[in-house]
Amino acid sequence: MGMYRHKCLGAQLMELLSMDQLDFSSQQPGTLTDEEFESLRTNGIKVNYYVICQKKLWLYSHDIRMETRNERVSLGRLLHQRAYRDQSRRELLIDNLIKIDLLEGSGKVLEVKYSRRMREAARLQVLYYLYYLKRLGVTGLTGELRFPREKRRESVLLDETAERQVEAALRDIRRIEQLPVPPLVEFMPICRSCAYAELCWG
Repeated sequence: MGMYRHKCLGAQLMELLSMDQLDFSSQQPGTLTDEEFESLRTNGIKVNYYVICQKKLWLYSHDIRMETRNERVSLGRLLHQRAYRDQSRRELLIDNLIKIDLLEGSGKVLEVKYSRRMREAARLQVLYYLYYLKRLGVTGLTGELRFPREKRRESVLLDETAERQVEAALRDIRRIEQLPVPPLVEFMPICRSCAYAELCWG
């Protein structure tokens, strides 16, 4: 991860957030080396699916995509687009890998979700975004989960414990992806509304 990349990202974030308190540090978080992080980094959807269902993660990682035909996924995308229109938000694609939703002027990385039912998955996803940014040298940001249908919001902070949690998840995601067949899972209530339900359960 070169300094040029850090400075380019830093300039983009400073322009979007207008935050003098943002820090651009060369100190790396957690215990992963740069080489390990480069080999393990992934997109936010996989981190989210890792918490929800490891079979779903495996299928998605092997280019089996069912989301486009799922009504709940479509509703979630529509909610993400229409929620908080009165606030200045900007999507930023980093490394053509993670897409973060920034609330301009606040230093917050947002994640808008349809409901709190999958909040732990959403929380780890935001922690991963904060961790990824910190690997690039960007600190001083916080995360926020928003559930507009329920008029709820939750703060997400990246501390040392959260960094270890993200690293453990990245290692386990890679392990699951490398399995020759999808892992066995038991039927769960969330399976009924899952985009992959028909594929998994017929």
